[in-house]
Parts: sequence; C-alpha cells; structure tokens
Amino acid sequence: MAARFVPTIASQSLGRTGHHSLEDRLKACAKYGFEAIELFYEDLEGVAGALPSSHPPAPAGTSFSGSTTAQEQQLAAADYVHDLCTRHGLEILCLQPFMHYDGLLDLSEHRVRLRELHFWIMLAKRLHTDLIQIPSTFLPKSKCTGDRGRIIADLREVADIGLRCSPSIRFAYEALCWGTHVDRWDVAWDIVEAVDRPNFGTCLDTFNLAGRVYADPAAESGLTEDAHEATQQSIDKLRRKLDLSKVFYVEVCDGERLDAPIRPGHDWYVVDQPARMSWSRNARLFPFEEKGYLPALEILKAICDTGYVGHISFELFSRTANAADESVPEDHARRAQTSWRRLVEYMGWEPQKTPPSGEVTNAANLR
Repeated sequence: MAARFVPTIASQSLGRTGHHSLEDRLKACAKYGFEAIELFYEDLEGVAGALPSSHPPAPAGTSFSGSTTAQEQQLAAADYVHDLCTRHGLEILCLQPFMHYDGLLDLSEHRVRLRELHFWIMLAKRLHTDLIQIPSTFLPKSKCTGDRGRIIADLREVADIGLRCSPSIRFAYEALCWGTHVDRWDVAWDIVEAVDRPNFGTCLDTFNLAGRVYADPAAESGLTEDAHEATQQSIDKLRRKLDLSKVFYVEVCDGERLDAPIRPGHDWYVVDQPARMSWSRNARLFPFEEKGYLPALEILKAICDTGYVGHISFELFSRTANAADESVPEDHARRAQTSWRRLVEYMGWEPQKTPPSGEVTNAANLR
C-alpha cells in the first residue's frame, strides 16, 4: 500500500438497504472523492434480491456442492457489486460484519458459523477483497463466554482457515463499545496478539474506543465517571503498544452529545439493548459536525503518530441515514466530503485530489 491516507466510507453510511439502492450510494461515493468502501453483508443481500439481467445467478449446487439458490444469488451479487465498484473507481476494502462468532457456548452453532465463514470467503474472493471484519459479540451472556482462552481459540481457528486460502484471507477484529465481554480496544488488542497469526489483526474505531472509555449515553453528563483520565490512559497505551502490521484499517467518527440520557422513556431506549448500541445506531456524526463531543481526533492523531498510513474510513450509523428520502445518499456523501477535507487540513496530511462535488465520474479523476 502506498504511504498515504485513503478516503474510505462504509456502504451504510450513505443510506440503508431497503430505502436507498447500493448503486446510488456507490455513485455518490465516487462523485464526492471516496476511493474505497467497507461493504456490508446486508447490502450484498439486498442486491442479491434484485439482480440485474446482466448478472444472473447460477443454478443451485453450481458454485459448490450443496449451494442454495440464495447463496448463488449472493455470489452473483458479489460479481455485480465488484463490477459496479470498478466502474466507479472504488476499491472494496472489506466485507463486514461477520457477527456473533467468538465465544459461542453452543458448539453446534459454532460449527454453523464456520460453514458460513467458508461462504463469506467465497464472497470476499468474488468481491476482490482479502479482508473480513469480525466485531466482538454482543449476544447475551447466556449464549457466549468471556473465557479468554476460548475466544482466542475460536479466532485462531478462523485465522488458520484464512491462511489455508490462496491467496490468504485476513480478518480484522474490532471491539464494539457495547460488546458483551470484549468492549475495549486494548482487550481486543491483547486477543489479537495472543491469536498470533499474520492474517489476524484489528480495526481501530474512534467511536467505539471513545464510546466506551469516554462517553456514556445513559448518563446525564454523557460521560463516564473517569472520562478524561481513562481516555488519556487509553491514548497513551495506543502510542506504546500498537504494532502497525496488525492494524488493518482505521475508522473515524464522532458521536452526538444527547439532550437527554438513553433511559426508559427516551425514544431510542430498547429493553435489553445496551444504551451505547442504541446511541451508535442513531447518533454517529462525521468528524467536525455540530454536537459531536468525542475525542475522536485526538485518538486518530495518536494512531497516526505511531506511523499508520492507509485506509481512513467513515463508518456512520445515524437516524438520518435511515430516512427514506431519496436525497440521503447525496446529502451524506457531501457531508462526508466536507468532513474529509477538514480532516486532511487538521491532520496536516498532504491534500488528496478529492474533487469538487458533482465533477467526478471515474477513477482517473480521483487520483
């Protein structure tokens, strides 16, 4: 990878499956200067349900013994999405999220997930990406263990499957701030180091990092009790511990300071759902946007000061992205471009040749 920062955006940052076509979102990504996407499996499923005649699925059982019609449709969809991205000059950074895998107590479910993983690897190859993202599980404690040895063994099994592929498949493990047992970046990092495989690394996400040690959307203040001290300790640890060979990409987003805590009676309150998850799904922001209050830029600077270069991705979930208005992809892409330009200036990076809105339609103009 060239020594530069690659503007990247998650496919669902520009709208949601069912409301906004992936075709429209990819067009907006290219138009506003993004060079890569994180592709959500949900979006791939959405495309598979409405395949164009140019990409018909193979009959069931064609791609591998026992393949279903739905799987053949998804494989055809992966080919189509790759072709769309090529047309728009977009790289597919990763396929995500391979959810609820680590630490499953039900061994039969564990085996089911491994079978699904083999299919995801087939999808990744059709998409021309070598990276699959695995978030820490947020299943109830009755369904998953926090036993570190078991989690490491599960993830090592995944890594070894990826190593047996040719070319090998990489996996990025990410700590979600509402994860059941793994909810901090340093806990995930210790697991990554213990897995000890060259194709197994992490995704560092400023929202999920700050969303656990700094922010508490269920508190009146919006902060944890030791927000500033804990955040500084976490940043110091980032500077000391990071092995850049295991940082596969970085996500940067801010979070909205709420007018009221997420408690019973709040519009986003869901019984048995962590407040941080409800907050994440409704109130992420692009960097520099109004009402953002997380130390996202300080965290990003610490990561980059260690020497990180590569993909810097905006993974935004928001009630605004859930709106059905057809202008959502364009509006979000424009917001993301504004944020990226300010980020480049703030970080002192060499300016990327991101275009004025409305002037880019192909990859050549993006370089």
